[in-house]
Amino acid sequence: MISKEILKKIKQIQIHTRRLVNDAFVGEYHSVFKGRGMEFDEVREYQPGDEIRTIDWNVTARMGRPFIKRFVEERELTVMLLVDISPSGNFGSAEQLKNEVATEICALLAFSAIKNNDKVGLIVFTDKIEKFIPPKKGIKHVSRVIRELLCAQPTGKGTNIPVALEYLNKISARRTISFLVSDFIATNYAHALRIANKRHDVIAVSITDPRERELPNVGFIELRDAESGETLLVDTSNHHARKEYSALCNRQTQERSKLFRSMGVDEIVINTGKHYIDPIVRFFRIREKRY
Repeated sequence: MISKEILKKIKQIQIHTRRLVNDAFVGEYHSVFKGRGMEFDEVREYQPGDEIRTIDWNVTARMGRPFIKRFVEERELTVMLLVDISPSGNFGSAEQLKNEVATEICALLAFSAIKNNDKVGLIVFTDKIEKFIPPKKGIKHVSRVIRELLCAQPTGKGTNIPVALEYLNKISARRTISFLVSDFIATNYAHALRIANKRHDVIAVSITDPRERELPNVGFIELRDAESGETLLVDTSNHHARKEYSALCNRQTQERSKLFRSMGVDEIVINTGKHYIDPIVRFFRIREKRY
């Protein structure tokens, strides 16, 4: 039984993200993610300005006047959402936890997909596959995707990105648009990502929190790794300690982005301290120019 609080949250996310799709994403998604090719639609009478090469000579001969074949883009695509729900996502120094932001982003992408008659599937993972929802169309299906993300109770304690990518390759024979949503507090996923990106169009959605990159000056604090349980006592009043911490985080971020670029994997960097709509729209527009 789903609680009233969860049902209310699902409704809020639906209303919010569908409004964003209609207001900010009109044409963005469609123009960036193309169909697989062109398919025949109809034969109609020739009109001035039509491409002569599209004339259907058999119909033209039979009717005594020119007719053309009309083709449309074969639109149907499959969007897969690979979402990391490991314990490190239950952190947030701003208004929302990383997992909450991830859910809203997935809802936004899912509604954009079904608005363009594409299918949406979901792979939820930690250090193992927690849940798989096969790709389907429709608002009810997107509601289920949102519900599964909100109600997820992970049994795994770590993060294993290769497990998710290998599962994607296993269940998807055809090429998909795959959004890998994670904070990427993980290691040893480069090989699996390289293989997956050859078969699919993989886009990394990196979710970060301001406090993961810069410590406040509040004296001694205990930092705890949500996945390993290890703790570390840090004196944040020490300027050099804060500076080294920020430098380490920035170096890790830069190395990760460099890795993605080397594989041709696009990255959308989301900061929980800012609204996620701007970096997503920026990604769409840059990608549209590139293709």
